[in-house]
Amino acid sequence: MSGGVDSAVASLLLKQQGFNVIGLFIKSWDEKDPDGSCTSAKDYTDLERICAKLQIPYTAVDLVQDYWDRVFAGFLAEIKAGYTPNPDILCNREIKFDVFMEKARALGADFVATGHYCRLTHDAHGAPTLLKGLDTNKDQSYFLHAVKGEALRKVLFPLGSMTKPEIRKIAEAAGISVFAKKGSTGICFIGERRFRPFLKQYLSANEGEIRTLDEKRVGTHMGSAYFTLGQRKGLGLGGEGEPWFIVKKDTTNNILYVARGDDHPALYARTLYAENPTWISGAAPEFPYKCHAKIRYRQADQMCTITPDGASGNLRVDFDEPQRAIAPGQFAVFYQGDVCLGGAVIRRVGPCEAELERCAN
Repeated sequence: MSGGVDSAVASLLLKQQGFNVIGLFIKSWDEKDPDGSCTSAKDYTDLERICAKLQIPYTAVDLVQDYWDRVFAGFLAEIKAGYTPNPDILCNREIKFDVFMEKARALGADFVATGHYCRLTHDAHGAPTLLKGLDTNKDQSYFLHAVKGEALRKVLFPLGSMTKPEIRKIAEAAGISVFAKKGSTGICFIGERRFRPFLKQYLSANEGEIRTLDEKRVGTHMGSAYFTLGQRKGLGLGGEGEPWFIVKKDTTNNILYVARGDDHPALYARTLYAENPTWISGAAPEFPYKCHAKIRYRQADQMCTITPDGASGNLRVDFDEPQRAIAPGQFAVFYQGDVCLGGAVIRRVGPCEAELERCAN
């Protein structure tokens, strides 16, 4: 339980269904952080009020070291290497549905339940299938694609068939004080901090050049690690014409390449290469495999074809339509209808549309 409305209503619904519910609050960040924007103390106060209202016991689980070792250290390493990581996915795989589940089992829990907006079905042998949440605006299957299928056997998602407005109405009717509380959109468990100042605590500045694709120097930046493909804000570039966007990163030489226009062909590519795939069923599909994919949360499903990339288990993903700002370090997550199949971390991108146009001419 996070102290928010989703986990509160999930707890309420489970209690109404006859479960014995215990609220567990994950402490994953050092409260002595000088930033001062961490809201976990307030969240825990909200949790206390919720559990008092629902008349369920609660406790906090200290996973600060686990989070640092298994999520945040890797996040920093990826940033330094020039990638754009997604710590929320690692947090779910490594913390909520691994270390945290062990803590819950030690307390005698038969199941772990969360307020995620997704659904589960099970076959006759108990093997799970992960499905999108029915609220398309809140579906969180993208963030759960890397959770091991074995772990999902003992998981409940009470909110998967409901919408956020329905959840708020249930909370208000039940007298739960956080019925209108804003949902968290920050980095998993770190909160809604200003991203660049936060990173400055861990990454040193490394000034480099900003160039156009024809190698003209147009500005400087504080370090390519602080920027991602497709980014517009924070470049400090103006002048007449359309806005500037980052279209390429040269991490080795600490150079950012930019071009004008949201639809510049250098922003688009049809192919990505991904590694370390995970499949919820435990087995890869038969290749070549036609399905849909997302390269970022809340993106509309995109038709693609998956094929092996070498003998290492890595993947090549070819999209039917060009995709904008494919960012290495993010995850490509695969779907067949409402079924979330799994995903893989994007490591490199094929030639952009601008390069293909040059070759064609």
